[in-house]
Amino acid sequence: MEEKKIAIKVDNLEKAYKLYDKPSDRLKEALGLSGKKRYKEHYALKGVNAVIYQGETVGIIGTNGSGKSTILKIITGVLNPTRGNVTVNGRISALLELGAGFNMEYNGIENVYLNGTMIGFSKKEIDERLDDILSFADIGDYVYQPVKTYSSGMFVRLAFAVAINIDPEILIVDEALSVGDVFFQAKCYHKFEEFKKMGKTIVFVSHDLSSISKYCDRVILLNQGTKLGEGSPREMIDAYKQVLVGQYPASDEKEENLLEDKEIRAAAASQKGGRDNAKTSGQEDSVLKNPELLEYGTKAAVIEEYYICDEAGRKSSAVIKGQKCSIHMAVRFMEDIQEPIFAFTIKNIKGVEITGTNTMVEKAFLESVKAGSVKHISFTQRIDLQGGEYLLSLGVTGYENEDFKVYHRLYDVMDITVISDKNTVGYYDANSEITVTEE
Repeated sequence: MEEKKIAIKVDNLEKAYKLYDKPSDRLKEALGLSGKKRYKEHYALKGVNAVIYQGETVGIIGTNGSGKSTILKIITGVLNPTRGNVTVNGRISALLELGAGFNMEYNGIENVYLNGTMIGFSKKEIDERLDDILSFADIGDYVYQPVKTYSSGMFVRLAFAVAINIDPEILIVDEALSVGDVFFQAKCYHKFEEFKKMGKTIVFVSHDLSSISKYCDRVILLNQGTKLGEGSPREMIDAYKQVLVGQYPASDEKEENLLEDKEIRAAAASQKGGRDNAKTSGQEDSVLKNPELLEYGTKAAVIEEYYICDEAGRKSSAVIKGQKCSIHMAVRFMEDIQEPIFAFTIKNIKGVEITGTNTMVEKAFLESVKAGSVKHISFTQRIDLQGGEYLLSLGVTGYENEDFKVYHRLYDVMDITVISDKNTVGYYDANSEITVTEE
């Protein structure tokens, strides 16, 4: 078996910034007049380690201020680390902050040559690529105007066209694609696919989780300068969602939390009567449940039971395309909750959210619930998804004094198999009615 070659290696990377209370403190330190430490250190990165192999497409996700852009700037040499090392094997082309590497007074073509020269290409090599760059950017005669007159959309089109047409071995992209229109984004992602097939390495930061799921082989999750984890897009996106609601456990807490979750489920099951136990027993026989599902929440409300029924009312995770199915869950309330929200989401196996809804959006349930109550919720809909395997997630959330609360979320609780004898393009069938006439 051929050993994987390393494209980028990040070893114990740290980046600290000095924060001063007032400008005079900075001046005193610069002049050597400060007898004491007048600054606080802020760590944008804290001991981050990562290895990216040649040919991989790796996404970096995290909340604002988590260190995503900082690590890309260090990899590309824009910033120096405070501590740690970065090793890069291959020619990098980077699309970082909008306008980085561009001279605002130069026109578009002059900036193409400026950027190409900075990367290490000769004038002849840039000449050979110029037509491809201008064709991809597709900004017309604006290439002859100073870039300071460009809209943000034109700017990023030209910058991206330069970055991908100078034959990089490693492409680094930081959120830049969110500026272009939907047609340009589609063209960029098509280029990503070409790069992947050519064995090139791509590292990109994006808040577009669907793109992260679709294009990345692996994802790194950062939070407040610390690497929380790395793994498949689906795993890391689910973890990121926990971070967003402040419920991602620290590494030394994970085992304890998993044990606590098991105890809560066992306690909830013991409270249920024979009728419910009979239901669950029947459910296990007909539905494939995920033993490694991800769950979290305050547990002020607990999802005790869930299953899917086909159009005939039978419990089954197999649904025929074009027929109706119902998603059911039973929720026990441990506390009084004001207007809880019940929700479901269906994702494909790559983790891309395909569809879903909740009772607040549908205006189906806007009542408060008392502790001890059990609510049975059913979502019934026609399934027009393409044939294949999907994953179901469930949730109970709500708002307390305008603060969003997650009471219980179950990610990827069970598999849904859509059976189809006609698959069209994309995720779902538009059910077109076609007529063909003759003059």
